[in-house]
This record gives sequence, structure tokens and C-alpha cells, in this order.
Amino acid sequence: MLNIGQLVSTVQKNCHISDAQHAGKLTLCIYLLKMREFYRWENDIPLTRQLAKDDVGRWLQEREQMWEHLEANRFDPIPLEHGSSDPFDTDDINRELVPQGYVYSGGVGRFCKPHFFLGELLRRERRGAVDILVSGREYVRDLNAAPAALQRGTVYLRQEALRRWLWEKIEGWNLRQRDGAIKATLDSYGYAADPLQAIESMTIAESETLILHELGEHAAGEFLGPDWEGMLQGMSSRRAEILARAVRDNLADCLSTLPALLQRDAQASLHFWFANFDGMRQVLFPSLTAAYAAWSESGDALPLQAALVKGTAHWQALATRLLEIYRQRGATADSQIEALAEKLDALAL
Repeated sequence: MLNIGQLVSTVQKNCHISDAQHAGKLTLCIYLLKMREFYRWENDIPLTRQLAKDDVGRWLQEREQMWEHLEANRFDPIPLEHGSSDPFDTDDINRELVPQGYVYSGGVGRFCKPHFFLGELLRRERRGAVDILVSGREYVRDLNAAPAALQRGTVYLRQEALRRWLWEKIEGWNLRQRDGAIKATLDSYGYAADPLQAIESMTIAESETLILHELGEHAAGEFLGPDWEGMLQGMSSRRAEILARAVRDNLADCLSTLPALLQRDAQASLHFWFANFDGMRQVLFPSLTAAYAAWSESGDALPLQAALVKGTAHWQALATRLLEIYRQRGATADSQIEALAEKLDALAL
């Protein structure tokens, strides 16, 4: 029989080790926001309840003290019925856990931080060559709970993480309540009348938007080939990695997410997507922001469709250019890619 208690304890320890080794690399503001959200999850505090600052402060101090004792540790193997498995051998682990109603993921994300989670399996589906595992309640997670990820041909969609991420996003918007894509999204879901129901509806509906993006990531990966992941994992420059990931994200959304949403006339989801179109992705693709503004005002989808056609060709070409630098220069490609990131106007569309 699977010892679920031992499994949870082992995965959580690995999460703590990862956090101990990487949390200090975050900016102070991001660190405190993430720790606040993590405290809420770990203590099962309802999203609507105000957090007690003193309690959070004590927990934060205790967590940092625990990390000091774990930082030098190696990750533990995952205990299963058939024996132990490497914590990054997700496929092997899920072969045992999925039939029992659980889903696990162990992988490496941005800036080489390992991520682990264990949750309740809600459903499994197949789209073409991609397996999709959707989880509900999460039993174990680390500091960074990404709502969706693609690993070796499998999409992991974490609805609890998405729900919490939505709450944090909307809580920030509530401080200013400006017009724009976020407000349009919330209006589409009736947030003003019933905030909790709106967030629940968004969690279910926008799970599909996240899945579409990960399917786009898979399609982009088929185009880029295995060297792309090797390039990302070998990057030591954070700015170079941010640029490379933004290029691939933009390509993925031109290939999959936005064409599918436009075809379905999924207006609420289009507003949702643009509400989260920010950072380097947006800086690189100002013409898409302009096309969204035109669509929002007139309802005419042609500017968006035209931007996606141009974007597909542009991001494929730019991604190929980055790969050529990597193939020519190997481990020293970072500096040249970082130099490109200093001249974003020349890369933007």
C-alpha cells in the first residue's frame, strides 16, 4: 500500500530544500508577497480572511530558521510502492500515483529553481501528442506555485494554484481599480455582484486558456528542438533567460492560445489573457497591445488576427537567431543574448 503520509513528508521536505536554496534570490518585495501567500496556503486560511501580521512575522522567522538547516541538503528520493524514485523522474512517479488519484510534478523552472508539488487528480485527457493532468487540492507545494507547466510532453494544470493566483492578482487591482483588461475580465465574470463565484468561474474557464498556452509551448518546442531547453538550463544571465522565455511565450500564444480564443469568440478569456500580458512579453510585442485596444473598442478581430500572423513569423525568426547564438557560442552565449536584451526596440514587433 502507498504510504501517503511518508510521500507527503518527503515531497514537502524537497520543497523546503528548494526554497532554502533559491528564496534568497528574489527581490524583497516579491519575496514578502510570495511568503504571505504561502503562509495562507500552508495554514489553510480562507482567501477572504485578513492575515494577522504578527502571526505571519513569527512564521516567516521560523521558516527562515528551518531553511538554514536544510540549504545544504540534497533532495530525497520519492518513496513509492515499488521502491524509490528520483524526485525529477515525474513520469515514473505518476505511473504509480495517477491510477490512485494523485498527481505529482518535479521539474526545474525559471532561474534553475526546482519545483515540486503533489495534488489531487481531477481529470486526465489527451490532446494530440500532449497528456494533460489537472489537479485540484494541493497536498504539497513550494514557494512558487505556477498554475500551469509543460514537462516532457505533459501539461500540469493546477487549479488550486490558479485560484490563489487569481485572488492575489485581483486583490492588487482592488487597490486602484483602473479601467483596462483586468476590469473587462472581472466585468465579464460578474465580479462586482459576487466576487467568490466570479473567481471560481474564472478558475474553471481560464484553466482552458492556460492549457492552450502550454499546448503552444509544446508546438513551439517542436519547432525549436531540444537545443532550446539546453540553452535555457545553461543560462547564468537572468536577463538573457527572461528574454528567451518571453520570445518563446509570445511564439506559443501566436501559435495556439490567441488563435483558439479568437476562433471561439471567447471574449472573457481574451480580456483575461491581455490582463496578464505584461513584462518582457509586452515590451517585445507592442503591436499586439495596440491590436487588442482596437478590438476592445470596435469588436473587429482583424487587427488581432493580422498581429498574430506577423508575430508567428517574427518570433520564430528571433527564437532561431537566439538558438544560432547558442549553437555557435555554447556556454558563452549568455553575454551576446544579454546584449540583445539591452536593445529591445530592435527586437520588438
